Amino acid sequence: MIESHPFPPFVPDHARLLIMGTFPPQPSRWSMEFYYPNQINDFWRIMGIVFYDNRDRFYDEATKQFRLKDIKDFLIERGIAMSDTGAKVRRLKDNASDKWLEIVEPVDLESLLKMMPDCHALATTGEKAASILAELTSTPLPRMGEMISTQYAPLGGRELKIFRMPSSSRAYPLALDKKAAIYADMMKTLHLL
Repeated sequence: MIESHPFPPFVPDHARLLIMGTFPPQPSRWSMEFYYPNQINDFWRIMGIVFYDNRDRFYDEATKQFRLKDIKDFLIERGIAMSDTGAKVRRLKDNASDKWLEIVEPVDLESLLKMMPDCHALATTGEKAASILAELTSTPLPRMGEMISTQYAPLGGRELKIFRMPSSSRAYPLALDKKAAIYADMMKTLHLL
């Protein structure tokens, strides 16, 4: 069965950074209808640590829900857009692992970036997303935690910095504070922190 992405891209006015994962888990794992909806994915905890020194800034322990309004307000304030690299996928196993996702159709990156004229930085959250973005931009795959620069020909050679961040999945073997430190370095480089 082929699945289409359930969420539209989240594009604040004047977005300067686009963060891209691969594809959301199955809806049964969602605690909200937005990017990184799985309670056991640490993306929003990483953002809480990086920007507020509080891993639970975007999570309500009492209700076991992410605070979606706070998340969207934060993204708008910081100029951070959200999308995924997969527009249509096929799950090869009944789980949320990127390893078992077949990308049937990647995101239309050119159209997405046209919506964000101020965006000159892209960050991927994991190896599969980084590989897809490398294919879409005809660039080499950066090492985890590193960045490459390119001129994106479809948009007249727009200068892009492409960062490969560690996966926020708990299956990725790196401590939360170390993941947060890598994300913080990127945000400082982009003057978002």
